[in-house]
Order: sequence, then structure tokens, then C-alpha cells
Amino acid sequence: MTRPLFWLLLCLLPALATAQEEPLRLGFRGELLTLSPTQLIAREPLPPDLQAPLGSLWKMFVYSWLVDTDAHEPPYTCRGQAKDEVYCCTAGASIERDQALVKSCGLYFEPARLGITAQDWRDYWQARQAPQWLLDLAFLQPSTRVPVAELLNVLAVLPAQAQMRRVLLDVVLNAADGNVVGELGGRLRVKTWSWLGDQDPTSRQGGFGGWTADGTPIWAGGRGTSQMVLRHYAQALAKIVPVDWPADAGRCVEVRLFSRYPIAQVLSGDRVAPSGPLQGDYRVAFSNGNQLAIHSDGELFLLNDKLVARLDREEYVARVLQREARPEPAEAAKALAIAIRTYLLQNATRSGDCLSIDDSSNRQRVAPRPAAADSRAIAAWTSDLVLAGSSVTYHSDQPGPDKLSWQQAVEQANAGQRFDAILLHAYPRASLSRWDNPIASCETLPAAQDWLQSQRRAWRQRLENQVGYNEVSTFAVCRLAFGRPYVDRERQRIYVRGVLSLQDRLDLTHEYLHLAFDAHPNGQDETYIEGLARHLLLE
Repeated sequence: MTRPLFWLLLCLLPALATAQEEPLRLGFRGELLTLSPTQLIAREPLPPDLQAPLGSLWKMFVYSWLVDTDAHEPPYTCRGQAKDEVYCCTAGASIERDQALVKSCGLYFEPARLGITAQDWRDYWQARQAPQWLLDLAFLQPSTRVPVAELLNVLAVLPAQAQMRRVLLDVVLNAADGNVVGELGGRLRVKTWSWLGDQDPTSRQGGFGGWTADGTPIWAGGRGTSQMVLRHYAQALAKIVPVDWPADAGRCVEVRLFSRYPIAQVLSGDRVAPSGPLQGDYRVAFSNGNQLAIHSDGELFLLNDKLVARLDREEYVARVLQREARPEPAEAAKALAIAIRTYLLQNATRSGDCLSIDDSSNRQRVAPRPAAADSRAIAAWTSDLVLAGSSVTYHSDQPGPDKLSWQQAVEQANAGQRFDAILLHAYPRASLSRWDNPIASCETLPAAQDWLQSQRRAWRQRLENQVGYNEVSTFAVCRLAFGRPYVDRERQRIYVRGVLSLQDRLDLTHEYLHLAFDAHPNGQDETYIEGLARHLLLE
């Protein structure tokens, strides 16, 4: 190598290193934040003229259209003939709307496939006062450059954003082999985007757009693909993204408080409180002579001698954490909060639109007063996160198979372990997932489906005499990974363990009847449904 060329390369090395470390730009709450992989570098007002390629974010607007117009489009079936099917499914398989958004399956959202016309598109978005770049269906392309400020304004009022926030948690769960969710928890709900570099079309730029859990719009763009951005900047994002109470805290959990301790009376001062909603400070007098101070902001109800709490799901998690343990060390508390939420999912029964669970040492103990700010922060940080793949239990100090020991979790957190490592130690077969997971998991059970189809023909005459029965034309029977059998009414899916045992067949019959009586009050009557299932199967 000649000396001039050698010195030229030496001069270029710092510039190359700087280019490689080009910071991430983050549009959030009216500011443009500049991040290194580890921290915030600078902040300024968001420039109105800052533009970026739309990238894959165009699919969010089609998704929004489909949800808001109550569309019933067919799934996309992969035939192995289009190279972009790599983002969708394998040949012969198919993909549905939510999974297509998470996996960024552009073939699914093609307007021509969905029958969306340019005029219908313009009329829809014009009525919602959308910016010019969103009105023309021809501009719905990844190369279209849009002002970031306008994009964030549209996301703030985008129809179907509540559903998208739930679904897009899967993007964070799947990123960087789980490391991103380990850094961010449930705080970020975003669709990733990637496109050609502005200056060099052989390079890539990428990032994400969407919301934080509380519904605040957020956008990011930087050098590299979207997955590189999430992987390299997760640590800095964890310091920037706030821990705010989620916009959808999950509804609702109905808790019978003190279920193992008979209540003599509830006192407000020296007066016996009447049945109905409670507001303020009270004392619960138990039949064994003990008393306990409680507080209600309208979420507690006295029903004769029963005290019932109706709570948002995340408030329930925070109250159990406050009652069963404490909110520090934070990593141990995060692990326990996810175990609490998973236990609720696996063990609660359904009561109308709510989940129902007792407050007891046999279930989970619930604080009889609003959770403190630090416990709510842990619930918010982990919002919607659960474990899938094994049954979940926990104990104050006794570890065991699929059982988290709080004492051991505290020791692990104090030794520097993150919450996901603590959970992996306690539940080695489980993986982090989300509460409301429509993507998961329909591993079909053909033998169970065939058995049910055959039985329905034999039951038809008896069922048609039942008030409210409506034979379901299409449904799927799916393998239940964990928890109790249930039915996903929205997607016409029945989740059971199989069809081999009598209990399996009772479960399958029971859940099918819930589906068939969905439009009638009998469908919510567990006693009626179970009695009819037994009559059909055993008599």
C-alpha cells in the first residue's frame, strides 16, 4: 500500500465509524429526540418539514380501514409463487389479518385483493380530514415520503388503534430473540418499517411507527433495517419510553374479597354500610372478631354479606402484587406481575364479560384498596404480558416445577438478573406472550373437529328445540396449550385438549354450546350449558 493511500484511509476511518453510529431519530410528544444505542443525545422541537419514507407503515392504514368498515375479507393463501410470501406463510398455508400486520405481509393488504377502490378510499379518509398523501390510493406505497409530524397526527386519531396496540405487542415480543421485550416490557406497540437509504440506495433505513401503551403516537427512523434499529437501540429506548398507565387496562376482573373469611358487617364510621357501591373509607368486621380498614373509589360493592371488587385487569395485577409481595426489586416484581397475570388467565372463570376469581390464599390475594403508584408502575411496565407453554404458580419462598419463588426471584434480581431470565428459570417450558393473542395458536385437532361434526348431526333435533340455539356453520377446534378450555367467539374457535377422554368430549361439547348460544342469554349461563352438554353426551 502506498503512503498517500494509507494516510487517506486513516483519515476516512473516523468518518466511517461516525456513519456506522448514525443516531436514531425519535418523534414523540412534539419533540425530535436523538438517541445513541445507550442514551439520549439531544432533543429539539419536531421540525414540521422532517420527512421519511412511509415504508411498511402503509399497511396500518389498510388494516384500520378493514376494521373500521367491518370488512370480512378472506385470508391470504400462499401458493409458493410470489417471493414476498416469505413475509406471509409457507406454500399451502394461509394468514389472517392480525398476523399479516405483525409479519408485514404486504400481499395480504394489497387494495386490489381487498376490493378497495380509489374513490372509496378518498371518500373515507377525506371524511376523517386526513392529509393529502393519505387520500390518493396510488400514493399508498413504501417509497412515499411523508412529514413525520403529519404521520404522528394521523396515528393519534387513527380508527382501530386500540386493536392495533394489542396486536402490535407481538412485534416487540418477536424482535431480537426476545431481547427487546426484555428491555421494554409492554410499553411499546409499533409496526416496523424499512426502505432504501436516502443517499445510498444500496443501504437500508428503517424504524417503527405506532404508539406507546398509553396511546401516545411514536415514530423512529435510523440507519439499517427495522430489526437492526430495535436491536441496537432497545437500551436507549428503554430509558426514553415512559411507564404510563395503558390506554386499555383490560376489563374486567370480578373478585370476591375475603372469600374464606365470613363478613359480619361493613362499617362507615359507626354506621353499618348498606348494600351497594362503596365510596370512601370503611372497616370490615369479620365473624371471627377481626377488623380491617379498606378504601373504595366506587369499585367495591357490598352485596348483603359479600364484598365484591370490579377491577381493570392491570389494577388487579397491581393489587395482587401489593398484597402478595412488593414492587421492589423491580426485576423480581416484573416477573411476579407476569406470573400473576398468567395465573389469572389460566384460573379465572368467565362471568359475562368479566373474569371471576376469588381473593384467597388458594387463588391470589388482592389488596382491598387502590394499588400504590409503585405497584401500578410495575403492572403498567408489564401490561398485557403473560406466559404461554406451561401452567404457572408461585409461592413466597418455596420453588418447584413451574413455580416461581418470590424469595428466590428477589435474590436473582439483586444478583443482576433481568425479569425474563428470572421467569425462564422458574418456567423453563414457557415463553413470553400477550394476553389477547389472536395469532396464537390454532393448532387444529382434526379428530376432535370430525367427532364434533358427527355428533352435531345426531344432536340436531334435540338442539333445535332449545331456545336460542343457532347452529354454527364454520368453526375450528384448536389444541389448548394451557389453562382451561374456552371459546374464541370472534374467530369461531374452540380451544380444548383433545377428544380421547370423556372429560375431553364434555369440554368440547360445552364450549361448542357456548358458541352456538352466543346470541342468547343461555350462552352466558354456565349451569344451563353444562347441564345441556351432559344431557347430550351422557343421556
